[in-house]
Amino acid sequence: MTKATPLPVTIWRDPLMWLACGFGTGAARVAPGTFGTLVGLPLYYFMQPLSAWLYLFLVVAFFILGIGLCGHAARRLQVHDHPGIVWDEVVGYLVTMFMAPAGWIWMALGFVLFRLFDIWKPWPIRLLDQGVGGGFGIMVDDLLAAIYAAGLLHLAVYLYSL
Repeated sequence: MTKATPLPVTIWRDPLMWLACGFGTGAARVAPGTFGTLVGLPLYYFMQPLSAWLYLFLVVAFFILGIGLCGHAARRLQVHDHPGIVWDEVVGYLVTMFMAPAGWIWMALGFVLFRLFDIWKPWPIRLLDQGVGGGFGIMVDDLLAAIYAAGLLHLAVYLYSL
């Protein structure tokens, strides 16, 4: 894996870049995706009490917003999916946590599961990551990683309740 080009300082003058880069967490020199996913933790904490429908509506809105944000950032950085673009990780974590039970243990497990699937990229996630371009391509592989992670998270919840 080659080291990513650092984000140019001028991007912080562009509010869309600031959002696409996870409020600046994408500028982390090491593991920007993990730091970006951390942004999802407080968002989830405040969204958790919402009804499932409102939570889902917000996540869909964040996903649609992310298509534009990530596409803008990729064009600006001239890299399809620069590691500093982490809005997809923020939304991916929120998808993972949809209808998860309350508690830090579930938040942590969801975080770890999402990061594992986002990094590992099992079939067809890697196929989507490599084959779909633009902002949608940046967002969709994380969406599928989040769905995989959510499935395992809910399986763990079920097994824990037995």
